[in-house]
Amino acid sequence: MWKRWAIWAVLAAGWVGCASPPKAPAWRSTGDPLADGEHAFRYGPARDRVLWAYRTGLAALRQGKFDLAKQYFDPAIARISTIYGPDKDARKARSYFHEEAKKTFIGEPYERVMAYFYRGILYWRDGEPDNARACFRSAAVMDVDPDNQEAGADYVLLDYLDAYITERLGGDASELYQRADSLARAWKPPRFSPQANVLVFVDYGPGPIKYATGQYAEQLRFRCEPARVRSALVKVASVTGKAVPYDDLCYQATTRGGRVMDYVLANKAVFKQSTDAAGDVAIVGGAILATTQRDQAQLAGLAMLGAGVISKILSASTKPAADTRAWDNLPQYLSFVAFELPPGPHTLTVEFLDSAQQPIGELTKTVQFEAPASGPAKVLYVSDKSVTPQTQ
Repeated sequence: MWKRWAIWAVLAAGWVGCASPPKAPAWRSTGDPLADGEHAFRYGPARDRVLWAYRTGLAALRQGKFDLAKQYFDPAIARISTIYGPDKDARKARSYFHEEAKKTFIGEPYERVMAYFYRGILYWRDGEPDNARACFRSAAVMDVDPDNQEAGADYVLLDYLDAYITERLGGDASELYQRADSLARAWKPPRFSPQANVLVFVDYGPGPIKYATGQYAEQLRFRCEPARVRSALVKVASVTGKAVPYDDLCYQATTRGGRVMDYVLANKAVFKQSTDAAGDVAIVGGAILATTQRDQAQLAGLAMLGAGVISKILSASTKPAADTRAWDNLPQYLSFVAFELPPGPHTLTVEFLDSAQQPIGELTKTVQFEAPASGPAKVLYVSDKSVTPQTQ
């Protein structure tokens, strides 16, 4: 009888590593990122809903469908707000035995930052600069490492826009401006007039790409494709502003210190390796003992076999692979320009420049808009991936 148990134990040890691959998300490719994103958000797995909200909200923003963009960013931000809470998904995120790619997607810090950043633009566009400022401040919180407070927020524009809105609302923004200047690596935003009535957000370039390395693909890494666009010129009649890269999302993705998930995944990889090795030792040793002629040795061998199988099951149940799902239509560079323009209709042109500071003709965008005579400023958003022409 014990021989039959030994055979089943060895077979079980071989089976525990076999699992059916996860099903692909319910998505389609029509060439329209907005339509595809809406389809995936509606029909894809619930765990990917925030991911598709990110992607679809940005696609809507680039097509000038601002109300639709809010409908996607709002639920994504609501979900982000629970990441530090005690809910079921938060507990699941701390489990050794739940595969990273099967968890509810929330994104890396730079992705969560950008959800708040774009929502802030939309609030400001709606004439709510106080809510926009709250979004930029929340974005800065997303960039702070909870385990290493020294690895704090270091986006130039988050502090700068906080300062700019504070100044426009009549507050003292001197410390915020100083912090923004201290964070600038290449370009410091100029002191745009608090009376500027046209505010232009510009982004461009390819965003970070995630990939996994390590024995169990447990190490999350980032790479950045060479950016064709290096800066932009924003023109309205005879007025020109330079939209230089104040923030670089590739820098943000690759330099944030002390990532908590790196540590957790590393522990999971060690745990998987050690339990797998312990299972092998126990199964081999148990099988040897079980074949002896002594009853006590046989019982000990069967116990070792059982322990080995359990250890192998624990190892197979541990999923250390990093989650490489990504908000893949993000830009690389973020910029901002402000103008004081005469009230009335205007045409804004954005020329995207290459490394030689030459315009890339096919990327030029135009926007028709009305500069206000008073009240809230006109807020415009333009990307190298925006549809053109637009009326905003």
